Amino acid sequence: MTTPTIELKPSASPLSDTEREAVLANPGFGRHFTDHMVTIKWTEGRGWHDGQLVPYAPIPLDPATNVLHYAQEIFEGLKAYRQPDGSVATFRPDKNARRFQHSAHRLGMPELPVETFIEACDVLVRQDQAWVPAHGGEESLYLRPFMIGTEVGLGVKPSNEYLFVVIACPAGAYFPGGVKPVSIWVSEDRVRAVPGGMGDAKTGGNYAASLLAQAEAAAKGCDQVCYLDAVEHKWVEELGGMNLCLVYGNKIVTPSLTGSILEGVTRDSLLTVARDLGYEAEEGRVSIDQWQADSENGTLTEVFACGTAAVITPVGTVKRAGAEWNQSNGEPGEVTLKLREALLDLQRGTREDSHGWMHRLG
Repeated sequence: MTTPTIELKPSASPLSDTEREAVLANPGFGRHFTDHMVTIKWTEGRGWHDGQLVPYAPIPLDPATNVLHYAQEIFEGLKAYRQPDGSVATFRPDKNARRFQHSAHRLGMPELPVETFIEACDVLVRQDQAWVPAHGGEESLYLRPFMIGTEVGLGVKPSNEYLFVVIACPAGAYFPGGVKPVSIWVSEDRVRAVPGGMGDAKTGGNYAASLLAQAEAAAKGCDQVCYLDAVEHKWVEELGGMNLCLVYGNKIVTPSLTGSILEGVTRDSLLTVARDLGYEAEEGRVSIDQWQADSENGTLTEVFACGTAAVITPVGTVKRAGAEWNQSNGEPGEVTLKLREALLDLQRGTREDSHGWMHRLG
């Protein structure tokens, strides 16, 4: 498996300090992008080649490019954080790199070496380090590595050419003004993924499948949609873009990975952090009927969702056909907030990194 070098071709006209600081003052999420991107090509018979750091720019595509017709596309999401000493570190990039390989395998795409994935992210962050927000808040630099099939032709087959790209955007606090619980609509007829499908791959098709249900949730006055399993339509799986965790006093339960649930990096990290803090943390199966009953009788004390963007999102209100209930009286729960702060402190470098998760760039 070839490991290409990444040639540096930086922009001759990056954004000025003044313009960049204006963006960082109110970055939002996914609206503004740094000055550069990293690209690496893969061609059948040649492997990975032509690694470059270049100015951020559009990608020209022929109308018959594979990805536009057969959706050979995968992506990742990870963050870089400013540390107390002014350095920068990314959070568990090796974990994202291995999941990227898993997604590639599922979609019949070449697997990018873990070290190449990490180096591509490092090169971009080093070049655009001024875009990483100052230490102290929840702001970060969000990295979006992705890969698309670029062969031109309408034959239904895996592409024989691919383009791997890393872009980055500054990300503000997910909950400016305080952590706010979200409302959930339980979709009991539409499914996100099926056993044997692509639910455990991070590919755009899974998110496209969630958009109609998400719109239906919005029409019900809810922020997010919760999916059940595709076979019995009873077992709780995940939200459109986040994993779920249910808190029973001192025990935290997250739905078992069945092949139709994405193995979230934040999910995995929180299970470990929870055990470090003295909680029981396990995978298991919880039905939607059990969720409702346990909330109503008080044994289920908190529910939260977790993912890279928000870290932890408390769940306040849950709605399903014919029923509605509140979690933690509609407020963020004690365990939820404790876990959220512990993980954020680790990422910001103010808590001991006992698991070696932070990848320092210097």
